[in-house]
Amino acid sequence: MTIEESFYIGYVSKTRGLKGEVQLFFEFEDYADLDLDVIFLEVNKKLVPYFIDTVKLHNNSTAYVTFEDVDHIDKAQPLVRKKMYLPNDKLPIRDPDDFRWTDLVGFVVIDEQHGELGEIIDVTEMPQQFIATVEMEDGKQLMFPLSEDLILGIDGEEEILEVDLPEGLVDLYKE
Repeated sequence: MTIEESFYIGYVSKTRGLKGEVQLFFEFEDYADLDLDVIFLEVNKKLVPYFIDTVKLHNNSTAYVTFEDVDHIDKAQPLVRKKMYLPNDKLPIRDPDDFRWTDLVGFVVIDEQHGELGEIIDVTEMPQQFIATVEMEDGKQLMFPLSEDLILGIDGEEEILEVDLPEGLVDLYKE
C-alpha cells in the first residue's frame, strides 16, 4: 500500500511503560469512528502494517495501544513520531448534513462592503472559535473569526461564504 492509497490519521506520540505500549495522537477529527485493527506507520517513506492487540481511546484525541510483536519499550521507541495511515477504504462516511467549519476550505469569501476577497485556504480551531485564512489577490492573507455574527450566508453548491466583516479589518490587511 502506498501513501496515495491511504489517508493520514495522526502519529505515535510517545511510549508508555516498559511493555511496549504507545500513545497515539489523532489529527483526524472523527478518530472514534476509525476501524483500528491495523494501522500503517510511515517508516523510510514506506507504509508498514502494525496489527493492534489492544486499544483504549480517550476524549483528548489520544489512545493507548499495544501492537502485536511489540512487547518491550525497546521495540516501541523507534515507532515514536511515526505518521499513521489507514487504507482509503476505511475512511468513515460522514452524514451529508454534518457540516463543520473546516468544510469551508476552498470556499470563496465575499464581503458585503469589499466584494470578493479570495479563497479560504485554511480553517484553524482556536480555544474560543474557528479562524478562517483567506488568500487575497495581492498574495496577502486575511484572517477573520468564523462567527455567526459576521456570516450572512453559506452557499454550499457554489462554495461561497458571504460575510460582513467589521469596518477596517480588510483595510488593515491590505496595507
